[in-house]
Amino acid sequence: MLKASIDLGTNTCLLLVAEIESGYVIKVLGDYARIIRLGEGVDKIGYLQSDAITRTLICLNGYKKTISLAGISADDVICVATSQARDAENGGEFFARVEADLGFGFRVISGNDEARLSFIGSLLPNMDPSDHAVVDIGGGSTEFVTVKDGRSIDLGSVRFTERYLKSDPVTDEEFSVCLNEIDDKLKGLVDWRNSIRPDMQMLAVAGTATTLASWHLRLSEFDAAEVEKVQLTSGNLLQMVNDLKRMTVRERCDQVGIDPKRADVLLAGAMILWWTMEKLDFSNCRISSRGLRYGVLIDS
Repeated sequence: MLKASIDLGTNTCLLLVAEIESGYVIKVLGDYARIIRLGEGVDKIGYLQSDAITRTLICLNGYKKTISLAGISADDVICVATSQARDAENGGEFFARVEADLGFGFRVISGNDEARLSFIGSLLPNMDPSDHAVVDIGGGSTEFVTVKDGRSIDLGSVRFTERYLKSDPVTDEEFSVCLNEIDDKLKGLVDWRNSIRPDMQMLAVAGTATTLASWHLRLSEFDAAEVEKVQLTSGNLLQMVNDLKRMTVRERCDQVGIDPKRADVLLAGAMILWWTMEKLDFSNCRISSRGLRYGVLIDS
């Protein structure tokens, strides 16, 4: 059966068109990503801003055309929204407009549902679910999930960039404050880590992880198959954090493997991934280019 899903997050809007059979993605016909930064400023003012709404509507209109060309009606598309929609006071008004104008009915999912569906969707072929812990770093929240337990916390690359990393390049003081806040958030995950096996394999998913893997490989064009072969160590990530810290945003944009639209928030994301490995004692992490958009199709 041919299906489509849209995952609208704080930083990105993702579209997956795929053939689904017996709860498995059999063939991917299209996998699209746009950085629309819908959650820009939401952490500070609590509202979706007009420029962010315009960017998102343009993206969704383009996705509607892609979906129509695939022979799928808007009514048959599974649409989910995450952190920024949970936080924004005008989120309901925005999604009513999307449904009226484009026919996409979005479901705003809870942090727990996001964690569960991200786990389902992130596992690569032949991975044993019981052997993996998925860490999904988003723009507004991060999910930590195993087959038995999932947590979602307000720890994200956009949220923490806007709160703490305001200089260009960032100052030592800003970096220190941001890392301390990340550490404080992760204290609530120690019991989660202690409840799973010490040798559990960490699987990092979403844009921060795939961008860091692309940069690590110096990929001039994104290649999911190559990215999913990567295993990053804490040492790899510390080096990337240090390099990103000393660069301006413009200098990050010039790095092979880094999407310029993600350059401004990549340091915060890298810090979250690095300190997760350190604080929660994971020796290395695999990378998955999949995630929530796969999970909602598999679960449908």
